[in-house]
Amino acid sequence: AAAALSREGGEDAFRRLFRFYRQRDAADLRGVVDFSAPGGQVFRSQLSISSVSDQDAYRAGLQPVSQWKAYGLNGYPGFIFILNPFLPGCQRHWVRQCLKLYPQKPNVCNLDLHMAPEKTTDLWGQSKEQLRRKGSSKWEPRSLLEKLRWVTLGYHYNWDTKKYSANHHTPFPSDLAFLSEQVAAACGFRGFQAQAGILNYYHFDSSLGIHVDESELDHSRPLLSFSFGQSSIFLLGGLKREEAPTAMFMHSGDIMVMSGLSRLLYHAVPRVLPNPEGTALPSCLDQPLASDLPVGSVIEHSSDEDWQVCAKYLQSSRINMTIRQVLAEGQKFPEESETKGTGQAPSEDSHCEENNRAKRHKSDTV
Repeated sequence: AAAALSREGGEDAFRRLFRFYRQRDAADLRGVVDFSAPGGQVFRSQLSISSVSDQDAYRAGLQPVSQWKAYGLNGYPGFIFILNPFLPGCQRHWVRQCLKLYPQKPNVCNLDLHMAPEKTTDLWGQSKEQLRRKGSSKWEPRSLLEKLRWVTLGYHYNWDTKKYSANHHTPFPSDLAFLSEQVAAACGFRGFQAQAGILNYYHFDSSLGIHVDESELDHSRPLLSFSFGQSSIFLLGGLKREEAPTAMFMHSGDIMVMSGLSRLLYHAVPRVLPNPEGTALPSCLDQPLASDLPVGSVIEHSSDEDWQVCAKYLQSSRINMTIRQVLAEGQKFPEESETKGTGQAPSEDSHCEENNRAKRHKSDTV
């Protein structure tokens, strides 16, 4: 059915397939590319092994680049999919950072739009006990962390103007910058500077509308995407929405790199799925962190207490980190963008959507 839809052409092939994967049962996903069993249009990508030392990879919580499994897709030059390259236990660090540290001020989140600043200063502290005790009933009230939909880092994206500006910037997390630099270098982009990040927090009823990431002033640098927790379907289309997208699975630990022609393609996440192993959490998140971390490692051990909260959150959620370089070396923002716009975001519905018709319609048109 998906193949028939993609052949129809017409006004908006992307939106038709978005709705198809949004509404179908999990059993009807035979047309979705699975990079853990590559075939068809999938081919092996060559990485720049010499660009990242094994020591720097270890410091970022990654396997040596020579052990990574990276793939491309025919028809999508510049697209690289890396199957979970994280060392055992290291994904836990990034999950905890996304839930406990990165939402803290001065970073910006969707809850800032309708809550007083003092109410959003410690989302973790206000949510951890409620999350730890949470049962399986969907009628239980949601914690503040479960109401989190996005967080912005570094240059904060202005959802109204769809621009970044010099006057709305906070320090970018050094650990996430180091991870991003190693992944970019392995994909042939040495000197990548992580300057802006958008963290998306998904639940089983969430999706991400059809859009293009074009607000960065330097499109020669890649867009990096990291996924943790439950799985999802990702749709990668063309330069126009009339072009039918390719559907693919993203599982916990997987990394996508969009560069070259693929940097400005339409894409979306129509659906979040339970991890295919059928367990509450993917097995890669059950692995403990090694006790002897390398000198200079950006990875930190999570306490058992912290991980219990993170694990409970991830049983019904997925976290995605997208990292961008906004400016080329020596480039500055145009003068007008430094004075216009506050960097404030609109309602969360325009970026991540809940499962009702009105919100779906709004998100589909992003």
